[in-house]
Amino acid sequence: MDRENPPPRTALDVPSDAPPSFARDGSGALVAVATYNERENLPPLVDRIFQFLPRAHLLVVDDGSPDGTGDWVDERAAADPRVRCLHRAGKLGLGTATIAGLRHALQNGYACAITMDADFSHDPRHLPELMDTLARGADVAIGSRYVDGGRIEGWPWQRRWMSRCVNGFARRWLRLPVRDTSGAYRAYRAEILRRVALETVRAKGYAVFEELLFVLRRAGARFEEVPITFVDRQFGQSKVSWREAVRSLWHLVTLPFRR
Repeated sequence: MDRENPPPRTALDVPSDAPPSFARDGSGALVAVATYNERENLPPLVDRIFQFLPRAHLLVVDDGSPDGTGDWVDERAAADPRVRCLHRAGKLGLGTATIAGLRHALQNGYACAITMDADFSHDPRHLPELMDTLARGADVAIGSRYVDGGRIEGWPWQRRWMSRCVNGFARRWLRLPVRDTSGAYRAYRAEILRRVALETVRAKGYAVFEELLFVLRRAGARFEEVPITFVDRQFGQSKVSWREAVRSLWHLVTLPFRR
C-alpha cells in the first residue's frame, strides 16, 4: 500500500447512487486527525470517537512520527475498515495536514468533514452536537471555548491570555463572526468546502484555522458555535511555541492583503 496515499473509499463505503448525506451516528462523515508523536493518546481516542460516531470513518494524517503513531494506525486499519492513515514524509505542519484531511473528504465523497486534536483536548462526546448543528443548517459547526457554556481546563494564565488576544485580534481584523477563531474542533459541510480552493490556503501552522474561516466567510458560509470544554493534554508535549504564535500572527496580519 502507498503510505502517502491511502486507497480511496469504495462504493460500499460511500454510496454512489445517492447524494452525500450524514447522520448523528457519523454516517457520511470523515473525522480527520493530524498527528505527530501521539502514540499514547491515539488508541483510546479512536475508541472514544467510534463510541460517539460508530459509523464515521477516521483518517489519521501522520507526519512521520518517530514514536510509531503511524505504524499503530496501520495495525488498527488492518482490523477496522473505518480507519485509514495518510503517511507524510516528515513534519510538514498542522496547516497542511488539516488541508490534506479536508481534501481527502472531498475526493472520497463524504458529506462532511470533522477536524479535532489528537491529544484529548477535544472530548469526542461533543461530536454528536457538532453533527446536529450541521443538520440544523450550519455550514461550519465550531467547538467553541469562548461562548456561554464553553471553558478551558488546565491552561496557565499566560496561555489563556495569548489565546484570548489572538482570537480577539483575528475576530476584528478578519471580520469573523465567531468567538473562537483558532480552535481545531470543527465540522464542515462538504458543499461549503467545495466553494473554496483549498489548495490556495497558505498557512502551514496554527493560523490555518483562522484562514479557513476567512475564506469560508467570503464564500458565504453559515457559522454556529457549540460550547465545549477544552482540557489541556495529559500525555505528550504541546507543539505550540511563542515562535509559532508570532509566525501565525504575522500570517493573519497579511492575510487580507493577499486575496
